[in-house]
Amino acid sequence: MDTSLSLARGTAAPAPIAAGSARAGATERVADDKAMLRAAADLTRDLVKPRPAIYWADLIGSVVVGYGALAVAATATSTPVVIVAGIMAMLGLYRGLSFIHEVSHMKHASVPNFRLGWNVLVGVPLMTPSFMYEGVHNLHHAKTRYGTVEDPEYLPLALMKPWTLPLFVVVSALAPIALLIRFAILSPISLLSPKLRTMVVERYSALAINPQFRRRAPEGEAKAYWDRLEIAASLWAITLIAITATGVLPLRAFVTILVVASAFAVLNQVRTLVAHLWENDGEPMTVTAQYLDTVNVPPPALLPALWAPVGLRYHALHHLLPGLPYHALGEAHRRITAELDALSPYHKASYPGLPGLVSKIMRSTLTPR
Repeated sequence: MDTSLSLARGTAAPAPIAAGSARAGATERVADDKAMLRAAADLTRDLVKPRPAIYWADLIGSVVVGYGALAVAATATSTPVVIVAGIMAMLGLYRGLSFIHEVSHMKHASVPNFRLGWNVLVGVPLMTPSFMYEGVHNLHHAKTRYGTVEDPEYLPLALMKPWTLPLFVVVSALAPIALLIRFAILSPISLLSPKLRTMVVERYSALAINPQFRRRAPEGEAKAYWDRLEIAASLWAITLIAITATGVLPLRAFVTILVVASAFAVLNQVRTLVAHLWENDGEPMTVTAQYLDTVNVPPPALLPALWAPVGLRYHALHHLLPGLPYHALGEAHRRITAELDALSPYHKASYPGLPGLVSKIMRSTLTPR
């Protein structure tokens, strides 16, 4: 769902070009580093096959921890237990939800029934079915769309006003309420109004941060799958509200669910904030420039495994090799890092951790323009 701010592109004038930056890449057309691109492809050819056992074990483990801890948080009477269980629920469900990224990339035959299983276990219960990312995220990886107004997952945040950053993060806390409204109210009502239905499909059916993005209506088999998932999510949202209103689900449990969901929505938005440098002003970029505008947070840092799970800590590498399964990204990074010399642009996309990345983008917004 588009839970982004209505922040228009071009709020601020482009920043001065810094040598070697992604902004320079956008404006001066940094040439693709063919050695880096060739090494990335050649060194990872044996890593492209997904391993279903890893996918299923990871997903099932995440949801067992997430839902189990959520049940404890919703029923425990001890405040420390509620807090600890709430944090565990947030991290477990956040990891499970993050598999939507893999679902949007994988060839479904390579991990049979995983998309269906993910939707049953996570997508529908959390009111974020896979159609909200499938057909959207692939546009972010289109070479001619990345960083432009046609990219659903890009805003030039580094070029915008400083107040946009905290607002960008805080507004995500409302995502659970927005999703309830989307599926419990707008979905059924839109069946009675073609105009409203068009609005729901175009504006409220994508996990996008670009407020100018409008998605196309699905067709054929994709529409049939979308409809089944939307009906399931809508029925679940209506049921959740109904059982809360009638007292079947205690109000405290309902509020706990919303708080945990808001917490992992905020965590994901913070991760989104540091996934890119957000320094492109809308011009098409080369693959190398796109890579330099994206972020890896590799080991030895440990915390990225929690706030950037399921391979998202290797976001820049993922933009070089979007077809590589998440469980292979660590090995791919080690191979490429060892192969390329110290002057390769590959090394320039790696950062030590979250605080430095947040500080970097905040400084960018404060740069006079």
